[in-house]
Amino acid sequence: MFKTAPYEHETIWGSENWIVSTHVEGQSTVDDPESQNNGKPVTSELGGEFPQIVKVIQANDTLSVQVHPDDDYARRVENTYGKTECWYVLDAVEGASLICGLTPETTHDSLSAALESGDEASIQACLRDVPVTKGDFIFIPSGTVHAIKGGLRVLEVQEPSTVTYRMYDWGRKREMHIEKALQVVQYNQPVVEHGFTGPFSCPYFSIEKKVIDALATELDRTLHFSGNGHEFVSLFVTEGIAELTDSHGKRIIVQAEDTVMCPRNEAITVTSVDHADVSILVMY
Repeated sequence: MFKTAPYEHETIWGSENWIVSTHVEGQSTVDDPESQNNGKPVTSELGGEFPQIVKVIQANDTLSVQVHPDDDYARRVENTYGKTECWYVLDAVEGASLICGLTPETTHDSLSAALESGDEASIQACLRDVPVTKGDFIFIPSGTVHAIKGGLRVLEVQEPSTVTYRMYDWGRKREMHIEKALQVVQYNQPVVEHGFTGPFSCPYFSIEKKVIDALATELDRTLHFSGNGHEFVSLFVTEGIAELTDSHGKRIIVQAEDTVMCPRNEAITVTSVDHADVSILVMY
């Protein structure tokens, strides 16, 4: 197992840390002084590409209203993967919300007319605004209109793709992709799971939430990883300070927002350092 260091990307609305990524546009690196691959792209330890990108997104301002294509459209038109994703809310200001899907009364014609007019009030009338708080989970299938709003910090798990069609950008002068967006948009209203406990699974990724009691026995503090797919899983600490120990005796100290890659066949024992419970998201 080894910790990762993120690829850091500053934006006009905040920042993205790509904490697990083998994508050509931004690769995370190995953070392990004991490894000969320390500081190198994570592919050097993983042995190849990883099937997801995992990011921490800090939204100081609202992102563009956007949509991503599914795999079929993306392969045919963009020669890449589509983009299904999900969000876990790490932190949220009081009264925070995000755009997640379209209102039930929105039709293709009404959405098209609003986007073509560029009128903010008409566009906002089509958008479904959902309140969120720390610990909430939202699944965003391809084709879902969405925007992370200012005052949110989220963990995003997604397919390894950057293809994005902007529909509206709040007056910022960036390129729009309205024609393509209207070809891929789905008229849906995804469900927000308040107080996510997991597990969640879709064809592209799975997520489990593990809360480890600081006073539990070693057996109950040991993580085992199930499922199929890539031979590595990623662990993201949401709360607590802990020592992780693998079956070979290797130890790593982790704290909130640290990320660790671990072989799927490993058993990882979690020991609280500060005598408080430890919360970890397991992604694969």
